Amino acid sequence: MNPTLTLFALAVVVLCSLWLEHNVKVFAKLGAAATAIMVAMVLSNLGVIPGASPVYDFLMGPLVLAGIVLILLSVNVRSIRDAGTPMLVAFVIGAVGTGVGAFAMGIALGSSIGADAWKLSGQFTGTYVGGGMNFVAIGQELGTAPDLFSAGIAADVIITAVWLVACLVIPEILDRRAGIRSDTSATDAAAADPSSMLAQLSSSVNAMTLTDFAGLATIALGVMWFSDLLAGWLPMVPKVLWLTTLALALAQLRFVRRLNGAVVLGHSLLLLFLAGNGAKSVIARIVEVGPAIFYFAAGVVAIHGIIIFGVGRLLRMNGDLLSIASQANIGGSTTAMALAGARRRPDLILPGVAVGMLGSAAGNYAGIAVAFLVRSWGA
Repeated sequence: MNPTLTLFALAVVVLCSLWLEHNVKVFAKLGAAATAIMVAMVLSNLGVIPGASPVYDFLMGPLVLAGIVLILLSVNVRSIRDAGTPMLVAFVIGAVGTGVGAFAMGIALGSSIGADAWKLSGQFTGTYVGGGMNFVAIGQELGTAPDLFSAGIAADVIITAVWLVACLVIPEILDRRAGIRSDTSATDAAAADPSSMLAQLSSSVNAMTLTDFAGLATIALGVMWFSDLLAGWLPMVPKVLWLTTLALALAQLRFVRRLNGAVVLGHSLLLLFLAGNGAKSVIARIVEVGPAIFYFAAGVVAIHGIIIFGVGRLLRMNGDLLSIASQANIGGSTTAMALAGARRRPDLILPGVAVGMLGSAAGNYAGIAVAFLVRSWGA
C-alpha cells in the first residue's frame, strides 16, 4: 500500500476512535488509545491495511519521541503537591508494587519469552507506573523486538481494561470488609458534579497560535537533538532518560508553560503511533510469540494490586483513594480521572491527575532501572 494512503488510514482510525470515545459510552470507558489500537489491529488482520510498512518505522522513530517530549512539557512538578500526602503515599506503594511485579515476572518468564524478557520488565514497569507513553519510550530506547513490542502493547491494552473494571469493584469489597466509610463530604467541592470539574480541566486549554506551534516544535526538536548529543557523550545513560530530564526541566519554565497545545499535539502523535502498532499486531505473529506476554502483563498488575491494596488496607486507607492511585499507576492521569468520576469522588479527580503526571515523569526512570536489574540478575 502507498505510504501516504497508509498514513491516511491511520489518521482516519485515530479520528474515528476519538469520535467513539466522545459519543459512545463503552468506548468512553475504553479510551481512544485502546480503541485505535484495536481498530487498526482488526483492519490489518483483515488485510485492509498492511501489517508492515515504512510508515510504522517512521512513527516508532522521531515522531513518537516528539510526542513524548510534548506530553512531558505539560508536567508541572509543583502541581504534585496538590495531590496530598495520602494520595502520594498510595501512589508510591503502587509504583513499588509494579516494580516488584515486573522484576518477579521477568525472572519467572525469562526462559519462556527469551532474551528480551528484561526489556519487557522495563517496559511494563514504565507503563504500570505512569501510563502507556512510558512503554513506548522505554521499548524504543531498549530496542525491543517488533513482535514482542506489538504483543506487549496488545497485552497492555487488555490487562489495563480489565484492571479498570476491577478498580470499580474492589473499593466496595475492601471498604465494606474493613469497616471504612468513604469520605465524600469533606468539602463543598467534593459534593460537586464530576462533570463540572472535568469541564474546568478542559476549559483550561487555550487555543494554540502559530507562535505556540513554532515554539513547541523548536523545543521538541531541540530536546531530541540535544538528547542524542548527550547520549553520545555519556553512553552509559540511556537517551530516553536525557529526553525525559530535559523535557521536564524545560516544562518548569514559565515561558514554556505559556505555550498552548503541547498536550493536544503530543497525544495526537502518540495516538498515531499506537494505531500503527495496532496495525503491526498481526494475530498470527502474536500467537507465534505465545501467551507468555499476557501472563507477564497480568502477573505484574496482579502483584501491583496485591501490594497496593494489601499495604493500603494495613494503613487503613480508603478504598477509593487506593483504586484511583492504582489507576494513576496502571493507566495514567486519564483513567484515574475517569475512575474518580465513576466512583463519585470529584474530590479525588485533581489528586489523581497530579500523581498520574508524577508517574508519567518517573516511569521512564523506574522502567530503565528495573530492566537493567533484571538483566543483571541473568534473565
